[in-house]
Amino acid sequence: MASMLFRNVYINDESSIIGPYEDNGELNIRNALSDFYDNEKTFEDAEIKMQKSVLENLLYKNNLNPQDIDILVGGDLMNQITATSYNMKNFSIPFLGIYSACASFVESIIITANMLDTRFFKRGIAITSSHNLTSEKQFRFPVEYGALKPKRSTFTATGSVGALITNKESRIKIESATIGKVVDYGIKDVFNMGAVMTPAAARTIVEHLKDLKRDINYYDLVLTGDLGEVGTKLLKEYLLINNNIKLKNHLDAGCLVYNEEQPVFSGASGPVALPLILFNKILKVKKYKKILVVGTGSLHSPVMCNQKNTIPAIAHAISLEVM
Repeated sequence: MASMLFRNVYINDESSIIGPYEDNGELNIRNALSDFYDNEKTFEDAEIKMQKSVLENLLYKNNLNPQDIDILVGGDLMNQITATSYNMKNFSIPFLGIYSACASFVESIIITANMLDTRFFKRGIAITSSHNLTSEKQFRFPVEYGALKPKRSTFTATGSVGALITNKESRIKIESATIGKVVDYGIKDVFNMGAVMTPAAARTIVEHLKDLKRDINYYDLVLTGDLGEVGTKLLKEYLLINNNIKLKNHLDAGCLVYNEEQPVFSGASGPVALPLILFNKILKVKKYKKILVVGTGSLHSPVMCNQKNTIPAIAHAISLEVM
C-alpha cells in the first residue's frame, strides 16, 4: 500500500512570492517581482533569490532562527535542483533535496510529515520554486529564439512557496498521503504536459481512494497541480471511462493562476503553481473542509526527449483537513 495516515501533523504557516506575470493574473500576493531579473544578473540567480526571500520571511514571521528548524525538504526544476541547493547554502538547516518535477512540493510535504510523525523532529519546512525563463531555457528554447508554441502547451509559473510544518495544532491538518508510481503512456510530445501527467494523476487518485476506502465525494475538493485546460478535460474523461468516477468537485491550479486575457496557452505549470493556488486562493475561501491535493509531475529531461524517448510522469497526493 502506498498510502499512509498521519497522527498530528499540521501546516502552521506559509510564505509566497510571485513573478510579474502572476502578479497580473488571479493571485493577490503582496510579494511580487517587478521583472524576471529582480536586480540579479541571471534568471537563475533571481530564482535562488526568490527562495531565499520566502525562507527568510517564513522564519521571521514565526520568530524562528535556522537552528530551530529540524529539517527542510525541497526541490525545483533546474538541473540538479540548483535553486534549492544554492539557496540552502545560506542557511544552516539539515536539508533533503528532492525531485518529482512539478509534483515536488507535495512530495516534500509527504517526507516532512513522515519525519514529524515520528516525533524525532519538531519543525520542518517544505519549499519549492520555479521561474518561467530558467525553465524555458532548460526544457525548450530561450525566449530570445522566438520559438512558437502550440495551444496545448503550458506556461511555467514564476514564484516560490515555503510551508512551516509542525506537530503544533493549527487549522490545516495533514491527514493522509499517497505516494505515486511512475506512469508512461508512450507520449513523446514535450508540449503536451497535460496529456503526459493525466494517467499518473488518475492512478494516484484511484489508489488513494482504494487504500483508504473512500469515495470521491468524501472530499469537498480535489485540487490537481498543473494539468492545465487540456489535462483537466482528459482527467475527467479518463476517470469516468476507466474507473467510473465522476470528478465533479475538481479544480486544477494550472487553470487558476492567470486570467483569460494573458497569453499562457493551456495554463500554468511548474511546481510552484499548486502551492500558490492552495495557500493564496483555496484555503482563503474557507469553503472546503476536506481537500485532496494531487501534485502532478512530468519526469522528462531534454536529453531523453531529444533522443525521441517517451515521457514518464508521477503524481503524489496529500489529504488536508481544514478546521
